[in-house]
Amino acid sequence: MTFHTPTIRLLTASILVALSGVFRLHIAFLFLGISPKVLIYLAGFLVIYATYTLDRALGCEEDKINRKELGSARADVAIVLCILSLAAGSFLLYREGLLFMAFLPFAIGYVYSNGICIGSRTIKLKGNFGVKNFTVSLTWGTFIAGIAQRWAGPDIVLSFVFPFFAIKSFINTVIYDFRDVKGDGAAGIKTLPICLGEKKTRILLQAMHILLHLWIAIAMLLGFINFEMTILLTVMLAGIMYTCFYTRPSPEGEPRIRKIMRDVLVDGEFLLAVIIRTLTGY
Repeated sequence: MTFHTPTIRLLTASILVALSGVFRLHIAFLFLGISPKVLIYLAGFLVIYATYTLDRALGCEEDKINRKELGSARADVAIVLCILSLAAGSFLLYREGLLFMAFLPFAIGYVYSNGICIGSRTIKLKGNFGVKNFTVSLTWGTFIAGIAQRWAGPDIVLSFVFPFFAIKSFINTVIYDFRDVKGDGAAGIKTLPICLGEKKTRILLQAMHILLHLWIAIAMLLGFINFEMTILLTVMLAGIMYTCFYTRPSPEGEPRIRKIMRDVLVDGEFLLAVIIRTLTGY
């Protein structure tokens, strides 16, 4: 079988976000004082990789504009890899009594990409005012919190871990909506930047960002979750940067370095936070 460049791009495009999921889980465990669990992290990587690669493989109208480089990729190869990845991740989670958490993001991801058929109508989660953002954020929050509650009290998980990862994910998805304004607009997708406008959306994201990190800082100071100030400061600074510099539509012919920096700040903020914590020892 010969792999051409678009297919390789399709198969590797979700690796960073899957790694981000691993470090989100690790940070959730740090907050809660849970010892690292490598097999659970691996399971999270496999499930998230399968979910996001499936979305890219199935594609949709706006993706034909926003992801032109994947247009001729072998979707069948990606789908087979998704099935294998999901099966392996599901097995690892099943061993810990968390099988449901394997299928939740994948099932929502499938509905997200293809929509729900009700009679002659198809309702798509990618469309409408903020529906996509709420769907993705709730899925991330539930996935991380659902796994963490296996080893921690549900009250603490629901009060701090769930909102932290749900709201962070909401903000991140809107950042990518700014990148995809052209494709979303052409496909009739009513994202927040299109509906609210650039300035109002930026103010909304920055307000959510500040209030969320203040809430987590208070939880740390009061001892509800572990004091992980290096983690909190890193993701807070990363969020300030991308809500300031990437809350504008991407220019035509966007420079590669700008794309890389956005991916590093948005998808890589949790990885950066763990690296800095490890290097500093705080």
